[in-house]
Amino acid sequence: MLTKTFFQGKLTKTENLFIPFVVAGDPTPEHTIEFALKLQEEGADVLELGVPYSDPLADGPTIQRAAQRALQAGMSLRKAVQLVPELRKRGLEIPVVIFTYYNPVLQIGHDDFFGLLEDNGVEGLLIPDLPYEESSEIRQQAEEKDIEFISLVAPNSDKRIQQIAEHARGFLYCVSSLGVTGERNDMSADALSFIKKVKEHSSVPVAVGFGISTNDHVKLVREHADGVIIGSKIIRLIEGELENIDKGQTSLALENFSKGIRELIQ
Repeated sequence: MLTKTFFQGKLTKTENLFIPFVVAGDPTPEHTIEFALKLQEEGADVLELGVPYSDPLADGPTIQRAAQRALQAGMSLRKAVQLVPELRKRGLEIPVVIFTYYNPVLQIGHDDFFGLLEDNGVEGLLIPDLPYEESSEIRQQAEEKDIEFISLVAPNSDKRIQQIAEHARGFLYCVSSLGVTGERNDMSADALSFIKKVKEHSSVPVAVGFGISTNDHVKLVREHADGVIIGSKIIRLIEGELENIDKGQTSLALENFSKGIRELIQ
């Protein structure tokens, strides 16, 4: 049972969460919408909508390729946020978290940026390269707009876990390993111990990301955390359908994508 209202009431549970990540505009804005709707059909609880950026700090090669495809197609921070009402018109009901690096936010300016989020019905925000200690202004503005500012905690955050967790809203993004995003073969015992420690301090759901790429990973994370965040593997599933999309076989691409998602999370 929910003890708090998350994401303006659009998140209906706090356990067994499936939080997929897609890059806005990859390979086109229309396909982003179609893939997002398929993810909702397959049980997604929250959608992370990534803003493509030319100089990412935390993205591995798979997400970098997706960002490059989107940038070449003309995607921007403003256009990515403006996709949200289009997603709503097409039937997306789950909360949307905008995932962006801080530099594009600075270019727009905090006030205009939060106005943009509010005007387009965004429920959450995640800025991976904004340290907790420098996030107070952003967190305050997000709270004033009833937008969940998602905090991240990583294995090297050990001494700050409690402090970060106390201010977490929506869900707490637990980074399972150091380094950039990407598919990994296994999850270490240290990672599981870290997740347990984070959960001890968190009053919001703890969702684990970075390297979740197999059904076994998903099952393992579900035993120890409240949610699983999957990015690179989902981008790889989209990449695998680019040829079908180029041939105009979008229905087949979406069918194959849905099958891949089911194999991953069920």
